[in-house]
Amino acid sequence: MDLINYFNSRKSLILDEIRELVELESPTLDYARTSAVSEYLAPKFEEVGATVEFQSGFNGLHLLAYYTPTDAIEDDPILLLGHLDTVWPVGTLEKMPFRIEDGRAYGPGIFDMKSSIVLMLESLRFIRENGMKLKRPARFLLTCDEESGSHSSRQFIEDDAHDCSAVFVFEPSLPGGAAKTRRKGIGTYHLKVHGIESHAGLDPEKGASAILELAHQIQALHALNDFERGITVNVGVISGGTGSNVIAGHAEAEIDVRFWTRDDGLEIIDRISGLQPALKGTSLELSGDLNRPPLERTDQLIDLYRRVRTLAADLGYQLGEGSAGGASDGNFTANMGIPTLDGLGVAGSGAHAAHEHLLIDDLAPRAALITKILTEM
Repeated sequence: MDLINYFNSRKSLILDEIRELVELESPTLDYARTSAVSEYLAPKFEEVGATVEFQSGFNGLHLLAYYTPTDAIEDDPILLLGHLDTVWPVGTLEKMPFRIEDGRAYGPGIFDMKSSIVLMLESLRFIRENGMKLKRPARFLLTCDEESGSHSSRQFIEDDAHDCSAVFVFEPSLPGGAAKTRRKGIGTYHLKVHGIESHAGLDPEKGASAILELAHQIQALHALNDFERGITVNVGVISGGTGSNVIAGHAEAEIDVRFWTRDDGLEIIDRISGLQPALKGTSLELSGDLNRPPLERTDQLIDLYRRVRTLAADLGYQLGEGSAGGASDGNFTANMGIPTLDGLGVAGSGAHAAHEHLLIDDLAPRAALITKILTEM
């Protein structure tokens, strides 16, 4: 059977399913709403033969669906990884309703990444209805806090992936539908500067300005940028002081750090940790960590990408590859040494933006690719 023609014949039904999921608003950190999406999806996975369990985190219920066929050719499982939370607050649908226009489907979270969840279910439905076999056991993990840092899901991700031969991440694809074979690691840090308050008119010389010290530190931090190596350091939020007539005794900043390799990450964090005050009477207090390790373009990953690219070619389309400055939950599994291919979601654009959309013509090829991954990888 021609997989793409089959899924094209179900395009209207697929879009209806996507609409239903998009209209279940699930802002990250909203326990009730993200958990409601997990509970909505659970019976749908059970209908296509999966065993389902909830993995409870402090941000909501993560959903794990798994298949352990007794007649699988291989024993070691694969993990298909995604998330069901979005960056969009409740009420966004009022100004960004689901709509179809000029071959595109729009809506909050449709590209990142609710449409891909629907395609997972479509693929499983096809496999079940046609009596096909999975090549190996398969796990589907949909987390509820990826957009807010995966603080409650990271341990579940690593536990569910630890014995897998490969991980496939259905985050949005790159422009042109390309997969992601490299992602930056991310560190998030908070810098507090302590100074000495004094009256700006009566006793300015008795003070030590935390704001002025922070200005020195911002310059030092931004001097660490190395664009050729892909190292970026950005002070994105600052605050401090109590009034214009007071020498500030306190100031602080939020810092974003990104890098392509683990070695570069360790180097830049070491340099940030070594910053010293420039002004007498001030002190620095740094907190934070490397939130996500990098997803590096290893030989194992390239081998996995080429195998999936061959599956796509069998379906009649070209699967490109590229790099992304953002990170995903795939960074965690890649850091475990498991080949992890990211960006396998539907083609589109506008993640986290008002024009977020998918390309309708890419739905069938993506569903077909998921089917081939499950039955041939």
